[in-house]
Amino acid sequence: MANSPQAKKRARQNEKNRKHNASLRSMARTYMKKVQSKIESGNYEEAQAAFQQAQPILDSMVNKGIFAKNKVARSKSRLSAKIKALKSA
Repeated sequence: MANSPQAKKRARQNEKNRKHNASLRSMARTYMKKVQSKIESGNYEEAQAAFQQAQPILDSMVNKGIFAKNKVARSKSRLSAKIKALKSA
């Protein structure tokens, strides 16, 4: 348990930041799920639009340190490949 004033303050800040980061992480995952659901529905245009909307959100999560750069790159690549497969099918 934190005893000194600065340790108590740091504990408060850590909890506040944890909640904020959890909110951002949840939002980003929701955007990824929206794209995935549009892909599963089979509509190319809607899937592409959802992906275009999700891309800047995911990129900003990397800049904020919420997700690792390679994780987001991998996710975007996989979603993009699935969308391209929709177009050709």
